[in-house]
Amino acid sequence: MIDHIVVNVRDLARSKALYAAALAPLGYKVVAEYGGGVGLGSGARADVWLWRREAVATGIHVAILCGTRSMVDAFYAAAIKAGARDNGAPGPRAQYHPDYYGAFVLDPDGNNLEAVCHDRPPKR
Repeated sequence: MIDHIVVNVRDLARSKALYAAALAPLGYKVVAEYGGGVGLGSGARADVWLWRREAVATGIHVAILCGTRSMVDAFYAAAIKAGARDNGAPGPRAQYHPDYYGAFVLDPDGNNLEAVCHDRPPKR
C-alpha cells in the first residue's frame, strides 16, 4: 500500500493552486505546508506532496481513485479551469479494462495527473 507520493515542481505556488483546484472535487485540500513542500490529502494526513525542486528531469504519473465517474468529470473540469493542459478528456479507456473511466491532465511541469473510476457505469 502506498503511503504518499511526491511530485517535483518548479513553481510551488502555481502547482499548489492547480493541484488544490483539481483535487478539490475528490475531497482533497491542502493539509500541510513547510519548507519547500505542500501536502494535500482527503483527511488529516497528506498523501500527495508537491516539492519545489529546480531540476525537474522527468515527469511522473499520479492516478487518484474516484468513487464515481462524475468525480472524474469534476476533476477534469476543475484542473483545466485552474490552468492544467488536456492530456485525455474524461471517458472510457477499454484498453485498460472494460469499466475503466479516466481523465488526464498535465501540470505546469509536464507531470501527468489522472483521476480514475473503476466502477461500471450506472444503468439507464
